[in-house]
Amino acid sequence: MTPLVLIPGLASDEAIWRPVVERLADIAACHIGDTRLDYTIATIGARILTVAPPAFALAGISMGGYIALEIMRQAPERVTRLALFDTSARPDSPEQTAGRRTAIAALDRASLEQLARHSLSTLIAPDAPDHVKDAVVAMGVRVGRDAYARQQEANITRPDSRPHLGAIAVPTLIAVGEHDVLTPPALAEELAAGIAGATLHVIPRSGHLPPIERPDATAALLRHWLR
Repeated sequence: MTPLVLIPGLASDEAIWRPVVERLADIAACHIGDTRLDYTIATIGARILTVAPPAFALAGISMGGYIALEIMRQAPERVTRLALFDTSARPDSPEQTAGRRTAIAALDRASLEQLARHSLSTLIAPDAPDHVKDAVVAMGVRVGRDAYARQQEANITRPDSRPHLGAIAVPTLIAVGEHDVLTPPALAEELAAGIAGATLHVIPRSGHLPPIERPDATAALLRHWLR
């Protein structure tokens, strides 16, 4: 069994990866990284490393991709292969930071469920079924206000990973949902271009969260990558 560390994204918990974990149970021993306790990408990455196996395959989605790239800087010798889903190597833009500050402020005016439902249009594909929508909202509620604010602060201060992409020397999978509007395919192409030998896949009919929107396609990509 291959040790596999899976890192959730913003306002997500282990449920984002659960459908994939179930589909890979015969080949991967999965560990879910905790992204809810710290204020910087560096400290989140360090916390995950303290409980991760000595050597492991590593996959992250969205904010989890930022953390995966940080882990590649902190402990590249421990990572056997890398998968990045719906993420970017770029730092936060001024516009993104302003949006995050607005989202943090909105926590005082609306319930987490209201905010999570409002964000669905940017997170998942337009034809996503109701059970996927409900699962995404439930994750946001479980993560909670304080952890969500910490995650946003970490995203705001994340480093520019583009100068470090060339140092990545493990088999790397880059994947992105066809309809991802938050980290669109152009950003996945930038990642793939910066990492020698990386493979790029666009997942049809998916938005920003393929592991929960298109688990069969996501698991198939990861199964091939692990083998």
